[in-house]
Amino acid sequence: MKLVKMSLATAVLLGASAFAIDNVKVSGDAQLFYGTNSAGAATTASGIEPAVGGNGGDLFSKGNSAADTAVRLGVTGDLLKGVSFGVTGYAVSTLGLENNLVSNVWSGAHGATANNSSAGAQVDDASWIGEAWLAATAGKTTVKAGRMALDTPLAYSETWSITPNTFEGAVLINQDIPDTTVVGAWIGNGNGVNTIGYANLSVGVDGIVGSGGDFQTFLSDGAYAAAVINNSLKPLVVQAWYYNVSNIANAYWLQADWDCQLIKDVKIGVQYADMDTKGLLDTFNDSSAYAVKLGYEGIKDLKLYAAYSDVTKDGLLKVANVATGNLSIAQSKLYTEGYMNYGYVGSEGAETYAAGATYNAGVATLGAQYMNSNGTLNSSFDTIGEHDVTEVTLTATKSFGPLDTTVAYYSTDADDQNDGKRYDSILAMLKLNF
Repeated sequence: MKLVKMSLATAVLLGASAFAIDNVKVSGDAQLFYGTNSAGAATTASGIEPAVGGNGGDLFSKGNSAADTAVRLGVTGDLLKGVSFGVTGYAVSTLGLENNLVSNVWSGAHGATANNSSAGAQVDDASWIGEAWLAATAGKTTVKAGRMALDTPLAYSETWSITPNTFEGAVLINQDIPDTTVVGAWIGNGNGVNTIGYANLSVGVDGIVGSGGDFQTFLSDGAYAAAVINNSLKPLVVQAWYYNVSNIANAYWLQADWDCQLIKDVKIGVQYADMDTKGLLDTFNDSSAYAVKLGYEGIKDLKLYAAYSDVTKDGLLKVANVATGNLSIAQSKLYTEGYMNYGYVGSEGAETYAAGATYNAGVATLGAQYMNSNGTLNSSFDTIGEHDVTEVTLTATKSFGPLDTTVAYYSTDADDQNDGKRYDSILAMLKLNF
């Protein structure tokens, strides 16, 4: 079965000339991720989690480190005038690193097979088709259907790790109204691991894609989404999103981003989100949040920002991605989101401050980010209680032709991680584009 999955993109490419497919393009990348930390006990956020029984507390030790490799291959082309297609395959392999240098892996798509080793299991390689879609355009209307990546405020493909989650459904986009984009979408299935509706749990530290990349029903019974994005006033982009997550919640996301003309190079953003539970979650309280952001880009090669967000108390759902671990470590689109400690800023009662800067120093692009969040994690279940987390991050990114490199250091001080003791993490990420 794995050979069949892996051969699909190749078969499409080889058959392109036979079926007179035009404008065929092939793209992809190969990635290597490595991370290590100094925590002495397993953490609850999405940083590197030391394996049980590992020699916690030592940077670069096997028990406190994780590594993974991944390959992505995509093919797109035109079938007819106004009709196009796309197929993207993913494969992940540890290359045996978990047996020598590390004790954990990144991608949740890996499976595990029991054996006689001291760990009790071996990590399996995995491959799957993450995208397989058709798109048709007539005038200013495009319909796209099949398996695809999505980027919406409350349901999206998380791309921060080595492999993203994707969806099965359909999207309609219309731009007949000047300076306005109207979006309608149906999501039927997804392969993101979610504590609300996805039963195919996985190994790995990122908690994004389920074992084998398998697709299951999205949450309880799928979801609908609709949006209007307007740019009539050129310095201002306004977007309004509505979600009907069947048997789970109705949700709303409003956002305005203004490139301020009154004060040159100042950028202002405002967000508001509301998640009203229903159906299976009807007995739980609703969630809402707002966030504001102030940025300044008036100094050459330097970008600065500061942000604040606040989430109401007692709500069940986090103001975060509903396609991955919404009740645990899902990433949030709120302006205050941290670099790696996800699951905090969108949680109930969370009050978060964040600030950051990026500077293109020529030799590399340097970044610095600060996040502090106080709130409650899953208090609806009385399992974790209050949280207070501070994350400080330094990054350096540089491209060498087709090779993208990133090195990051971040310090985590959280009362619900590592017995409340601060610990350090180092990440190295390489991506070869082809």
